Amino acid sequence: MARYLSIHPEDPQPRFLAQAAEVLQAGGVIAIPTDSCYSLGCRVGDKDAMERIRRIRALDDRHHLTLMCRDLSQIAQFARVDNAQYRLLKATTPGSYVFILEGTHELPRRVLHPKRKTIGLRIPDHKAVLALLEVFDEPILTSTLMLPGDEAPLTEGWEIQDRLDDHVDLILDGGWCGTEPTTVVDLTSLPPQLVRAGRGALEPFGLE
Repeated sequence: MARYLSIHPEDPQPRFLAQAAEVLQAGGVIAIPTDSCYSLGCRVGDKDAMERIRRIRALDDRHHLTLMCRDLSQIAQFARVDNAQYRLLKATTPGSYVFILEGTHELPRRVLHPKRKTIGLRIPDHKAVLALLEVFDEPILTSTLMLPGDEAPLTEGWEIQDRLDDHVDLILDGGWCGTEPTTVVDLTSLPPQLVRAGRGALEPFGLE
């Protein structure tokens, strides 16, 4: 049974952040609110937790997972970013975007796309999850919380508990997060390539 915590989206309770960080550190899988849908998350280096997320979502290893980071310096630690890419990242983060970039050797190979050696990265515009990233002091490996067969992501904490109570270790209920997913942009080549149109505006990338 998952631990269920109702966290304030604007002023998150420190004790709840600490509990979530402890679960991540211990190899757990958690459900977290973001500025664009809920996500499943785990520690980057935990293979078993990552495989649990893939099983919950029925994903193969060619589906990009997303490294949720607290700031640009953390992105630069885990992805190769040139000057042009950095300017785009600086102009659009935090926000409802996932950027496909080449991963660095700081990341385990198993979290990267098997052929391209790429990964999704994002800085969410959500105070509670940014506070969790500060407390945890590591990026969180994530995937949008949309279950196989569903047409939209889960967007209410009670709904996540009802569907996934036996499959995750902790649910941070931050209220309704909407159903529109992130905009996914591939920055491995310029001009940027649109992978998925979502909540993030396309204009900054010349993709409108």
